[in-house]
Amino acid sequence: MISYSLRCHKGHEFEGWFRDSAAFDEQSFAGQLGCPACDSMRIEKAIMAPAVSGTKKSARGRAAQARQMRQFATGLRKYVQENADYVGPNFAEEARKIHYGETPDRHIYGETTHQEAQELVEEGVDIAPLPPDLEGAN
Repeated sequence: MISYSLRCHKGHEFEGWFRDSAAFDEQSFAGQLGCPACDSMRIEKAIMAPAVSGTKKSARGRAAQARQMRQFATGLRKYVQENADYVGPNFAEEARKIHYGETPDRHIYGETTHQEAQELVEEGVDIAPLPPDLEGAN
């Protein structure tokens, strides 16, 4: 995984995680990147300071990093809610049906217990937790 500082054409800065350096280019070209603050699709890599081991982060730097993480989590959650089917407490059952080809492949989200999630992972069903709703968090 690689992390990039990103910026939309309106100047909002946020962080994006990609499997490799080509993944950013692929997603950008396909119009799959959006600003979590304003939904702009015009995204570019921002200039990044190198990570230097042993440096201390200032309170301002930590606050900016926390803000970027909230923006990323909010954007990811919004993307999932807009592009996946909500299945509520039937998540584990629906995920299994999709995994085993009993129902058409589609993106879903919903609720499940920790035990059910662990069982899905053990069965090889691809799942990931949805970030918490951080709208309005400071």
